[in-house]
Amino acid sequence: MITARAMKVILCFFVWQLICIVGISHLNLARAATLGEWKLLQENIGVSAMHMQLLYNDRVIIFDRTDFGPSNLSLPNGVCRINPDDLVLKVDCTAHSLEYDVNANSVRPLMVQTDPFCSSGSVLADGRLLQTGGFNDGEKKYRVFRPCANCDSQEFDGLNAPRWYATNHILPDGRIIVIGGRRSFNYEFYPTSKTLMDFPFLTQTNDPGEENNLYPFVHVNVDGNLFIFANNRAILFDYNKNTIVRTYPQIPGGDPRNYPSSGSSVLLPLSPDGTEAEVLVCGGAPRGSYAQTSKGVFVTALRTCGRIKITDASPQWVMENMPTPRVMSDMTLLPDGNVLIVNGASSGTSGYDRASNPVLSPVIYFPDNAVGSRFQVQNPSKTPRMYHSSSVLLRDGRVLIGGSNPHDGYVFSGVDFPTDLSLEAFSPAYLRTEFDSIRPTIVFPTAQTSLNYGEILRVQYTISGTLSPWEVKVTMVSPSFATHSYSMNQRLLHLGGGNSLKVAASTYSTEVRTPESSILAPSGYYILYVIHQGIPSVGNWVHISSKQSAEW
Repeated sequence: MITARAMKVILCFFVWQLICIVGISHLNLARAATLGEWKLLQENIGVSAMHMQLLYNDRVIIFDRTDFGPSNLSLPNGVCRINPDDLVLKVDCTAHSLEYDVNANSVRPLMVQTDPFCSSGSVLADGRLLQTGGFNDGEKKYRVFRPCANCDSQEFDGLNAPRWYATNHILPDGRIIVIGGRRSFNYEFYPTSKTLMDFPFLTQTNDPGEENNLYPFVHVNVDGNLFIFANNRAILFDYNKNTIVRTYPQIPGGDPRNYPSSGSSVLLPLSPDGTEAEVLVCGGAPRGSYAQTSKGVFVTALRTCGRIKITDASPQWVMENMPTPRVMSDMTLLPDGNVLIVNGASSGTSGYDRASNPVLSPVIYFPDNAVGSRFQVQNPSKTPRMYHSSSVLLRDGRVLIGGSNPHDGYVFSGVDFPTDLSLEAFSPAYLRTEFDSIRPTIVFPTAQTSLNYGEILRVQYTISGTLSPWEVKVTMVSPSFATHSYSMNQRLLHLGGGNSLKVAASTYSTEVRTPESSILAPSGYYILYVIHQGIPSVGNWVHISSKQSAEW
């Protein structure tokens, strides 16, 4: 006979199971509602978005190339580019660069005199965009763009080596280092000088006939040295002494991850104490894939991601699998510290008409989850984004995506993947309207606030719904120069949180500390976010520097 106590236990057990089932059901429904959304912003901006950079005035500077004829965007007032060294048009009245106004959803044509094709870029400490190199007559040029209502790029001679497929990174002292490029196994600095430093690491990682070490992945470590990944190898490099500090293990499998194999890489979010740093490298193409495409064979891309804590005493790669193989993808740090993986194909390599099977569904990578539960597939776009696509984070938390030009020129029909001149935005699930009641709105710091290193910052914000005081954190993101599956200078710092106080009706304050030095956060403009229960505010632009910092 079952006693009353036993019956109670059994009943409780079944109730608990029912709760679990209902809970799982609700969880699955919640997960179904956590996929991002797409929106077409511009069907035709006139140029293909090969290179993109967000500036502190909420304008995105976009570059195409000049050497394949006219674009679909005219220069204003009958202005024409006159260049006897251009490979196609000596007189060209169309624009190959533009300024996209995020808030107005409008474009303004810009002038470039020489070819910025496959160039590199960084934002200087004062907010100007420095773009370096390119192709043909642009390979030793650099261009400087100052954000203002009617500004245009200024071009200068001065690079010491051709910088075609090179990588830039801003340094803790405010200088820009420019590394590599096709047949340039060296590096130099901006402001320019006559100094050109040999870099044998690039010679050693160069695959004959394929290269696979162009656009090397470069990240500033928490000790101020540079983590540099090229092909399948990585080093920690002291650029002041021109010495290798340490050599990391080769990424497992040994396949290349840089152009034209074109995986992607991010420095994962840095903790407030700045003592640890991790790098993530995802996707790419197996060795030999580039040569195979010349025969019409598109080898399946890599689906592996390698993650390594570069500050460990004995660092080792931890390998994971993405939901699908991916080459030519872009990796964008989101305000909450997660990573959006978007664009690209599942077979082939970078290069014109050298890839097939576009991957339309983005993936969000959750760095803090356990291995095996870090990837979440998102709703697909309708637009293939193949070679020369790019993505950048916007201040409101959306990701701007454009480009795809797998032809030598603008070809809109009769091919598998036509040239694409559109811009669209991907909105992660945190932008859904049902989260508006818990979404913070920043009151302070106001836009363009100047911050110092290592200071206490009392961030104020409003929330219309109920505050969860221990689920508040503050992050700071540097905008990146995105091209060829790599976002240069991209960086996210956790400033702290979890100590919210109510200061007025629906208004709260969280005390955090700014980064201790320019090693953690090189001087310049960042977007500051407040995150509440995983939902970010619209960010505010802030500028961080020390009183002694150099403004190059």
